[in-house]
Amino acid sequence: MTPEMVMDLAHKALFVTTLLAAPLLLVALIVGLVIGMLQAATQIHEATLSFIPKLLFLVITLFVAGPWMLKILVGFTRGLYLSIPTMVG
Repeated sequence: MTPEMVMDLAHKALFVTTLLAAPLLLVALIVGLVIGMLQAATQIHEATLSFIPKLLFLVITLFVAGPWMLKILVGFTRGLYLSIPTMVG
């Protein structure tokens, strides 16, 4: 296996990881900012007030984006399996 193949594989793996993590991280960031602004405006600083909505929105995001995320992951894994002969030989 050449160093270029290793770097290409690492690049693809990091790109897939970024694609899979981005929707959940963005939703958590947006919900956290909105809840934080509401807590600052109302001066109610309860930990569960920010945790429960984040959890709820993350579950909804997983239900909505889950099939797409699974498709990306299966495509990457299939590509890995199909490239095994070129890596070995």
